[in-house]
Amino acid sequence: MGGPLPLLGPAFVTAIAYVDPGNFATNLSAGSTYGYLLVWVVVASNLMAMLIQYLSAKAGIATGLSLPALCRRQLPRPAVRGLWFQAELVAIATDLAEVVGGAIALKLLFDLPLLVGGTITAVVAFALLGLKSRGHRPFEAAITGLLAVILIGFVYNVLRGGPEPLAVASGLTPQFAGSESVLLAAGMLGATVMPHAIYLHSSLTTGRYVTTTEPQRLGLLRSQRIDVVTAMTVAGFMNLALLVIAASALSGRADTIEGAHAAIGTSLGTVTALLFALALLASGFAASSVGTLSGQIVMEGFLRRRIPLVVRRLVTLAPALVVLALGVEPTQALVVSQVVLSFGIPFALVPLIMFTRRRDIMGALVNRRGTTYAAAVVAAVIIALNLALIVLTVRG
Repeated sequence: MGGPLPLLGPAFVTAIAYVDPGNFATNLSAGSTYGYLLVWVVVASNLMAMLIQYLSAKAGIATGLSLPALCRRQLPRPAVRGLWFQAELVAIATDLAEVVGGAIALKLLFDLPLLVGGTITAVVAFALLGLKSRGHRPFEAAITGLLAVILIGFVYNVLRGGPEPLAVASGLTPQFAGSESVLLAAGMLGATVMPHAIYLHSSLTTGRYVTTTEPQRLGLLRSQRIDVVTAMTVAGFMNLALLVIAASALSGRADTIEGAHAAIGTSLGTVTALLFALALLASGFAASSVGTLSGQIVMEGFLRRRIPLVVRRLVTLAPALVVLALGVEPTQALVVSQVVLSFGIPFALVPLIMFTRRRDIMGALVNRRGTTYAAAVVAAVIIALNLALIVLTVRG
């Protein structure tokens, strides 16, 4: 297979889901409102993401199937249809975040109406998906290039913002400050550990190389481990950078992404604000194309049905355009969409853990006992946080 480097790429495609516009909204809100209080949520979410995406990649390598297809093969039909239905709701929430984020970026850069910007974002995302017809590499290269644009913008903004290392370190202690901080933490978790990225990663590692023997699969898995750790580390840095920028330069002045952009321009200069808007635009374009691809994988895997990408795009795009047309405050819509995603995580994660712990499915790539325990703890934490959200919402 020629060494690990030629096998890198799938994790960088899924990593774009970890720095989508929803991350902008939740991390900026968290940093602006609570300073460095929720740094630990970013770090914990990223560590969870590494484990989860590794398991997803491993499932695809071991079985040659995407996680939705594996669910269809292993679970009763009613359970499969229920999982498909909730996955479609998650896809709509995902598209909402991506399209609204791209629309906000185009408004900041060119003063375009949100509805027009959302439509442009959808069209560009569809064009990016056209690269898939040329094979894995062109699409992965395009997404990685957009990831690099986001990274450059964040690095520059952090350097200009002058973060306080001791204050950042103080945020590593797990703590909350009221129910609103719990809501934001759930949103940050939903924006970081995204259900559609779990479904997608398993598909991206199937069929890339012929692996007919266990040693070949183990070799491919080692390369994917490097891929996941590298890509998730980059994505984790970006999420931390967003929160740090907000905490150090935007305290109390970034209730919305537009407000954050204006405050960045005032505090750090127009170049910094421009790079911030460009990073948001790159995020919206790339994440929207990845989300649409994931939606196709979900339908094809759970139902064994494939519909034209144009139709698929229109189905998940419509709710996002309705939100923009109705004039709903876009940043709030982004935060709510990320909470919806958080509720969808267990429905992807629990089956993934169930399958990867079974030797009859995974063969030599079966989880070690410690890996399964760690993944079970991650799932339990996410489910507990969601239950806490329900209680807080009812009491509120």
